[in-house]
Amino acid sequence: MSTPNCLVTNDWICGEYLRTRSEELTDATLQHVGITVVSVLLALLVAVPLALLVRAKPRFAGPVLGLTTLLYTVPSLAMFSLLLPVFGLSAALVVTGLVLYALTILVRNTLAGLDAVPAETREAARGMGYGSWRLLWQVELPLALPVLMAGIRMATVSTIALTTVGSVVGRGGLGNLIEDALPTFFKAQVLAASVLCVLLAVTADLLLLGLQRLLTPWARIRTAPGGA
Repeated sequence: MSTPNCLVTNDWICGEYLRTRSEELTDATLQHVGITVVSVLLALLVAVPLALLVRAKPRFAGPVLGLTTLLYTVPSLAMFSLLLPVFGLSAALVVTGLVLYALTILVRNTLAGLDAVPAETREAARGMGYGSWRLLWQVELPLALPVLMAGIRMATVSTIALTTVGSVVGRGGLGNLIEDALPTFFKAQVLAASVLCVLLAVTADLLLLGLQRLLTPWARIRTAPGGA
């Protein structure tokens, strides 16, 4: 007697599903990665200037931090609904929502990183003739990089999770597969898409951690035991 097909019996773990739907899984994963990367990069391009504005003009700290925090409290479905009249059912709607969510983390971490730069380091750089922009790019941002990268890691993992909600407009990457599988409770598809989401988050975090270590070699320096 032949073994029942796992697709027919609707098993959670089904190699046949992975074999026959590999192209569908790949396309959904690539869409998920693309939306995440674009969203985080755009959020970073907005967050860094906002953080610099707040640091240069502290009177803007309350409005900027308050607004970004307020946006983060808006439920994702409500956020997409508010953006729908502007962007329609498009990837831009999902990306814009994800950018707004990431701003809270990135603005605060950028500010924290810049504030952590020792005042004596700034004074020494100014004494060597560094202007404001040179001081920022060659001294402050490199020293703030560990805290900034920690924010990017948190924002990336959060964005990977929130991207699945984009399935409500058909732009949710792996979330599309989960939503399509729920009405019939297609177990193999739900599990495969969910596991891939988790793997994406873990992989992205590890890659960013590796990039952080590569860009900040001084942070790995440790005094040898008993050394000076």
